[in-house]
Amino acid sequence: MIMRSVAVMAGLWCAGQALAATVTTELIDGRAVEMISVKNPAAKAVVVFENGSRATVDKWDKVIDAIAPQASVFAYNRPGYGKSAETDAPRDGLTIVEQLRAQLRQQGLRPPYILVGHSLGGLYMQLFAKRHPEEVSGIVLVDSLYPRVIKKQEDFPLLTRVGARLFFSSMVRKEINSIDETSEQVLAQGSIDDKPLIRLVNQPRGATAIPVDFGVVNKDPQTVAFVKALYPQAKTVFVDSDHQMQTATPQAVIDAIKEMIVLRQ
Repeated sequence: MIMRSVAVMAGLWCAGQALAATVTTELIDGRAVEMISVKNPAAKAVVVFENGSRATVDKWDKVIDAIAPQASVFAYNRPGYGKSAETDAPRDGLTIVEQLRAQLRQQGLRPPYILVGHSLGGLYMQLFAKRHPEEVSGIVLVDSLYPRVIKKQEDFPLLTRVGARLFFSSMVRKEINSIDETSEQVLAQGSIDDKPLIRLVNQPRGATAIPVDFGVVNKDPQTVAFVKALYPQAKTVFVDSDHQMQTATPQAVIDAIKEMIVLRQ
């Protein structure tokens, strides 16, 4: 189902009332932010989505459709994505996490949150959970990036750097250039091993599946072992999908979030 809005019949929660959520653009601290905000007073869970690099809120449509009857939901576009205005603020993880928290407060969505992050958004959600563990009840990482997986920007192949300058917006480039800084910010925080965490890992089974990383991924044995050792208490689910798991195999994402919602109740 392709849609730019989520219509939720609140009869799934309480008779005689209806809630509807659409993609809206609101001013937060004087800057336009494009978002989806579903407020369900009858639900205990608040599910917060963070996009991957270059992705926008519409990629979560199928997931939000399935989750909204059971939870309040917040998804948004970071600065420079969709209709969200650009910003002069740094694009490191700490800045992005604090901007997200300000947006949640502005929407009246109170913690604790179930954090759902895809790709680069997963790295930001790891930082959110580590920086503010008291505000988090669970985490779902959707084919996430992890600390130190991506090389430093100066170590990217020349063609990759040229391509990024030609085809990526300035906001996207600033985020990519800050990944190493964000990774170290994640590692500087405390443990979240006491938090329920599900890692959804893309593992396509097709014989023609060819991974593409443009020479930016650290594949040395030390990094691979380091990432595998992160979050030893997490539940890891391998999914026959592609990197855009929320659109390719949304049910896997839905199931993981619903598992967290049950734990929250």
